[in-house]
Amino acid sequence: MRPVHGDRHSGPTRRALLTAGAGAALLAGCARDGAPGAPAAATSSSATAAAGGLTPGAMTLFKDPAYNFNGLLALGGSGAGAAEVGEVLTAVNAINAAGLTAQSYVKTFRGLGDQLMATPPGAPADGQTKRFRALRAAQYYGQALFFVLGSDDPGSEERLYKAGRAAWDTFCDLCEPAPVKAKVPYGTTPLPVWFFRPDTSGAPRPTVILTNGSDGQNVDMWTYGVPAALERGWNALVYDGPGQGQLLFVDRVVFTPTWERVVTPLVDWLTARSDVAADKIALTGLSMAGDLAPRAAAFETRIAALVAMPGCVEPWLGFPPEIRKILTPDKQQTNDIWNKEVVPELPPEAADVMKKRFEPFSVPAMLEARQGKLFTDFYTPATRIKALSITDVVGRIKAPTLVLDYEGEQFYPGQPRRMYEALTSPKDYLKLTAAQGAQLHCSPMAPQLHCEVVFDWLDKTLGP
Repeated sequence: MRPVHGDRHSGPTRRALLTAGAGAALLAGCARDGAPGAPAAATSSSATAAAGGLTPGAMTLFKDPAYNFNGLLALGGSGAGAAEVGEVLTAVNAINAAGLTAQSYVKTFRGLGDQLMATPPGAPADGQTKRFRALRAAQYYGQALFFVLGSDDPGSEERLYKAGRAAWDTFCDLCEPAPVKAKVPYGTTPLPVWFFRPDTSGAPRPTVILTNGSDGQNVDMWTYGVPAALERGWNALVYDGPGQGQLLFVDRVVFTPTWERVVTPLVDWLTARSDVAADKIALTGLSMAGDLAPRAAAFETRIAALVAMPGCVEPWLGFPPEIRKILTPDKQQTNDIWNKEVVPELPPEAADVMKKRFEPFSVPAMLEARQGKLFTDFYTPATRIKALSITDVVGRIKAPTLVLDYEGEQFYPGQPRRMYEALTSPKDYLKLTAAQGAQLHCSPMAPQLHCEVVFDWLDKTLGP
């Protein structure tokens, strides 16, 4: 497709139409959800109104739906000890008082993380106090990390990630029992893993592999699975894959469309352990991993049960159509459209969204963003995102599968149902609703309910 240039004297240019729609949609939809993009929307104000309908009253922490979604995720983590309600709401008040910007958000939550990792006032902290302060710090550093590329110090991204990772590791080291830490072979860059067990008895147990999305942190896997697994007598494996955590921010390895090459070494590692029931290994995928985990299960036959949260078959559709239209079959043509027609007209806030959304798919884009620059190669990362489509492999999945959907799903609307209908394995579909307080992508306000649904299904499917 060749770009069609409008006549400035006869009507709006293609550039004006493209950037106006893309900018508004991007500004409306940036959220810490794991989905690489934003929902289509005519204007940011209309999107805000729509989001406000699903986050009424006290559920609206920030007027901007992107920041609000992040705040709700932090608040939701309090049920698993991964946040404190008073801390989050105090931070929200401070940010709103200062004026909501990426800078005020990053500064406030980073400061909260620093405070929790320091010595608390009063008596010396015992192990439990240090443990859960570190877990909350990991949450707050993760909150800051999501928006740091739009702050005054984008170059601090790797340092901020490492602060969150150090908090996570501090938490893990103080768990009883502490998770087994290991590095699982994957190409030239091993995968860091944390293997949580209910106890050290060595008894073989069902095990769940918890897969994160495109911008989640390890603390999110705690909120969305580890305690729920342990309380039910399950083991739980948390890991960083390509495009995630250490592999992205430090090792500079981007996402791969062949996620089975990530999961198969994890299954190899698990089945070699005597405390893992090899025939009861489940795989979950949160947010964009609702695409990655099913892809892996389509080829890794040792997965005994699969949960897609939500089901996703084409992550590229998570971007608004105005952005998707930029990609053409020709690299030079695509990048010319991006650099000559889109970038000059893109609002700074929308540019920050694009930096964040494209960094897990392009090391050059990530490094440019850390310098406060917008990437110039749109074609390469966009092509990588498009390659994540699993429409042609869903039918290969043999494992029983639970597909979750959410009322108000703002990133992959309709895709959970598409996945469910394409599955040929034993399958279930469940939609979480606003009446349950579980609306929006990944139920940010109801992770405990979310875990109840998932683990009830897993227990029923794989048995005790």
